[in-house]
Amino acid sequence: MQTVMFVLIAIAMLMTLGVLFTGLIAMARGGEFNAKWGNKLMRYRILFQGIALALFAVALLIGKGG
Repeated sequence: MQTVMFVLIAIAMLMTLGVLFTGLIAMARGGEFNAKWGNKLMRYRILFQGIALALFAVALLIGKGG
């Protein structure tokens, strides 16, 4: 179970990092892509960050009980 939680947390963190870098590059370059996707990408970053934190909290609760 710990391995599954570790993998899920790692995936959520990598998704956060990927969306963050994509959004930062889009904002730095500007243009049409940034106008269309910049704000959405940052919202997705917040979503993935929240998922990663929630999974981390669940992993801590599971680890503490077992």
